[in-house]
Amino acid sequence: MEAEELEAVEDAVRNGWLGMGSAVGDFERAVEKVLGGSRIAVAVNTGYSALHLGLITAGAGPGDEVIVPSFTHLADVQAIRAVGAQPVFCDILDGTLCIDPARAADLVGPRTRAILSMDYGCHLVDHAAIAAIAEAHGLRVVHDAAHSFGAFLGDDAIGSFSDICMFSFDPVKALSCIDAGVVVVKTEAEAARLRALRVLGASNPAELAYRHQRTWEFDVVEDGFRYHLSNVHAAVGLAQLPKLDRIRAGRQASCRRYSARLAGIDGLRLPDADVTDLNPFLFYVRVLGGRRQAFREHLADRGIDTGIHWLPAHRTTLYGVCRRDDLTVTEVAAEEIVSLPLHSGMADETVDRVCDAAASFFGGR
Repeated sequence: MEAEELEAVEDAVRNGWLGMGSAVGDFERAVEKVLGGSRIAVAVNTGYSALHLGLITAGAGPGDEVIVPSFTHLADVQAIRAVGAQPVFCDILDGTLCIDPARAADLVGPRTRAILSMDYGCHLVDHAAIAAIAEAHGLRVVHDAAHSFGAFLGDDAIGSFSDICMFSFDPVKALSCIDAGVVVVKTEAEAARLRALRVLGASNPAELAYRHQRTWEFDVVEDGFRYHLSNVHAAVGLAQLPKLDRIRAGRQASCRRYSARLAGIDGLRLPDADVTDLNPFLFYVRVLGGRRQAFREHLADRGIDTGIHWLPAHRTTLYGVCRRDDLTVTEVAAEEIVSLPLHSGMADETVDRVCDAAASFFGGR
């Protein structure tokens, strides 16, 4: 956090309205502006909440199936289960580690209600292909854009063209509200339903909360959730949004430096990605030859933390029984993937230190 975020938090606390208030409405409008004004944003307390409400909006429920990569965050799978539907695990493309549209098409069955597709790291889903599958079979698409807020697909901002989209603004995302999520929808009817669902299903007009007012007269037509966003968290997001161009440029520069410094190392596979239009959440490498653990320990010995995004969901006890595709690409990637440090404003010297440590593992410089 910089001075602007700290000042925003202090102002929000001193204001005295700590629940959902004016900053939340302002944050929603600011997100809509980033998207070009073509969609409606509804802010909630976490990215998981946004996924859950997105799937409810998609009409997924008991007896339905939702096609999703096994190579994904557990939040996607658990949100599917939370609406009473079952995940159907799809394989991924080797080049992008995003859902394989051809495999997804093969998995569509009589109970399929939706496809949950996720942008990953330095890559975007083949959104046109997924949309074509959905249109051919009458499905909804929930776009998990937790990794790609502030990115573009051609001239279109990510989130501006999806059927239903969600963003996450948790502590480690490119843009953070400390924690928050946003559901992006096309119609006012869907947005009105989401605004009620996030406050226990109550029909309190959001505009009242945005004016720091309350009402004790409301109706409830369906069960909802305590998913509203606080003014404090929204204030942090509002302080961060003007920095989006700087955040994006810094992350792009770090990814390019990683790619240049690590190129040509035998035993290390890099993402084949042009980050020019992206706002990368993470930079990953694939360590070949079964040496991932040794590689991570080598970096840890030099004070460098790494991550694994992710353990495939189908390998867990709870989700191992779910219907699934032949997950050959997923299985291979899951044994090779390593996330290297990446954050906004990362110094070149930090990237170089990570690269030197990685190269030394393979006997290089």
